[in-house]
Amino acid sequence: QVQLVESGGGLVQPGESLRLSCAASGFPFSSRNMYWVRHFPGKGLKWVARISPDGDNADYVDYVKGRFTISRDNAKNMVYLQMNSLKPEDTTLYYCATDSDGNVRGQGTQVIVSS
Repeated sequence: QVQLVESGGGLVQPGESLRLSCAASGFPFSSRNMYWVRHFPGKGLKWVARISPDGDNADYVDYVKGRFTISRDNAKNMVYLQMNSLKPEDTTLYYCATDSDGNVRGQGTQVIVSS
């Protein structure tokens, strides 16, 4: 079955960086879009970054553009989220997912941005 295991979260100060990782298995990884999703208050889970199966195309929600970078390694079945210039409002659980609403996702990794 689909398994997604996130790691790399932690406590950082504003302006610092984190790199999230997601190990995927149980499905044809290299043929699927992949997403990083998070909770938005009052809106549930929404994607913040997505990447095409071949990794050539990526999209971001406006508030992370220029700060976050999604990437993937199809040889290793891994997807990553490089998070730079972190802000307190980035604090939440982050999940990797196989769909934009996060219906199929891992257990999440906690990101806390606080001074």
